[in-house]
Amino acid sequence: MKKAIIFLIILLSLPFNFCIADDEPAKIYHSGNWKFSLPFGKSYNYSDILVRRVIDGDTIQLETGERVRLIGIDTPEMHESDKLYRDSQRTKQDIRTIQELGRRSYEFTKKLVEGKRVSLEFDVEKYDKYSRLLAYVYLKKDGIFVNAEIIKQGYASLMTIPPNAKYADLFLKLSQEARNNKRGLWK
Repeated sequence: MKKAIIFLIILLSLPFNFCIADDEPAKIYHSGNWKFSLPFGKSYNYSDILVRRVIDGDTIQLETGERVRLIGIDTPEMHESDKLYRDSQRTKQDIRTIQELGRRSYEFTKKLVEGKRVSLEFDVEKYDKYSRLLAYVYLKKDGIFVNAEIIKQGYASLMTIPPNAKYADLFLKLSQEARNNKRGLWK
């Protein structure tokens, strides 16, 4: 333990220059011939990134570990949460029914994007209050607009939260068509 503390004191006392760019990892340069980089502030290429897993019908996790909340849509809850109980009270549906609908949305989204490469498009706000990225997602292979496809096939409801409303009109139209044609969860 003493060696670690001594090493840290020595390391911190070395003459470092810090350089933080808006779109790069923070870098620490030593006056010698070596360089050390810190991971904070790292930017990723969101135009071609892998979906590691689907968390639920409207949330995915990228290969970077970041979670992405799909803008403009809302799917039923699968897991115990305050939102599950609020949705049950609001819709007058029992919890098990909502969870089953949530599982169906999850399965649809999983089949659509898990293990596939996507590109992200951001709106006005890049993060939500839970530090998730807020994005519109497109499949790299064929350009399918994932947020729109989930609504179009009836596995999500419209949820517009200003100022992130770029595709609100499109999502409203697709949601109405899905309900009228009894697609997905509206069967």
